[in-house]
Amino acid sequence: MIGKYDWFKRRKYTGWGFSPATWQGWVYIIVFVLPIALLTAGDGNMSQTKIILLVVWAIIFAIDFIDIMIHLPKDERDRMHEAIAERNALWVIVIILGMGIAYQTAQGMVEGISKVDPVILVAIFAGLLTKMISNIYLDKKN
Repeated sequence: MIGKYDWFKRRKYTGWGFSPATWQGWVYIIVFVLPIALLTAGDGNMSQTKIILLVVWAIIFAIDFIDIMIHLPKDERDRMHEAIAERNALWVIVIILGMGIAYQTAQGMVEGISKVDPVILVAIFAGLLTKMISNIYLDKKN
C-alpha cells in the first residue's frame, strides 16, 4: 500500500492505532489529513463532489491504516500486554454502558415512560455475542 509499517510504532499509552516513528510517518499523516482539512474548510456547504472525494479518501486511508496495523511487528509480550489492556478497556466500557442503562431506566421510571437507548443495548448484546462466538471458536481450535 502507500504507507510502510516501519514508519510507525504501535500506540501503547494513548489509545488505538499507531504513531509516526520517522519523518516519513509524519509526512504520511500530513498527506492524508491535509486534503480532508482542505475539503471540509469553508462555509459549511459541501458539494456532492466534495463528499464523494472525502468518502473515497477516507476509504483509501482506512484500507492503508488497516494494512499498516496488520504488518506492525509484535512479539508475544506485546500481544499479551495488548490483550490485557483491551480486556481492561472493555470492562470499563461495559460498566459505563451499564450505568447509562441504569440511569435511563431510572429517569424513565420517574417520568413514567420506558426510555432506554437501543444503541447501548445493541452494543452490550453485540459484545456478549462476540465473546460467545470467540470462546466457541477458540475452544474448538485448541
